[in-house]
Amino acid sequence: MGYADRDKYGMYKDSSIAGPGPSLMGADTLIGENVVNANEEDLGEIKEIMLDMQTGQVAYAVLAFGGFLGMGEKLFAVPWQALHLDTVNKRFVLGVEKDRLKSAPGFDKDAWPDMADSIWAGDVHDFYGTDPQRSGAPTMGSGVPTAGMGGAATGSSTYAGGAMGSSMGSSMGAGSAGSASVAGSGSSMSDSSLNQGSGASLDPRAGNLGDDDDLSRIRGSNIG
Repeated sequence: MGYADRDKYGMYKDSSIAGPGPSLMGADTLIGENVVNANEEDLGEIKEIMLDMQTGQVAYAVLAFGGFLGMGEKLFAVPWQALHLDTVNKRFVLGVEKDRLKSAPGFDKDAWPDMADSIWAGDVHDFYGTDPQRSGAPTMGSGVPTAGMGGAATGSSTYAGGAMGSSMGSSMGAGSAGSASVAGSGSSMSDSSLNQGSGASLDPRAGNLGDDDDLSRIRGSNIG
């Protein structure tokens, strides 16, 4: 089931008029969304979306991984800008190998951390290679990019705007948070196979092609 199937209010169904699409979406339709990595390995699903009430931005998506029928599963706060929205398969993609995710900063559903704590936030952003000082948004496009994923912490390439760190040692610039361009500012990359996030997205409504740049306007309007 994808976000279009969870659309209780018909936001994505009428393709004849302008309305919510990949750039503006109901947060409730994203809860329950599947998350995979570049190897098509299942990483779990989105359980919650956390809003920063000081900035009005989405801070984290809470990912549930492991366990069986909800028993023994571990929760992870994934920085919003570390994700990619696959608008064709209607799912999120995260640049982390499945085995490595097991060592990510996680928590039990009955013991949530203080997500406003700067030390905790620093550890989380360090793991995913994102910048806690920059608000950002997922990239989006059709399918899974062909480049290796894994964030700055693994030293491999990634498409997530804001998730590209200085340790990559390539001609890519540092990721620009909130940008839908695949490489950050200062990038010389021209591989069109990576250019998933710039005007290449598909509107979730049937038959409607989108031309959206980012997801930064998501505000969780359907929560509650």
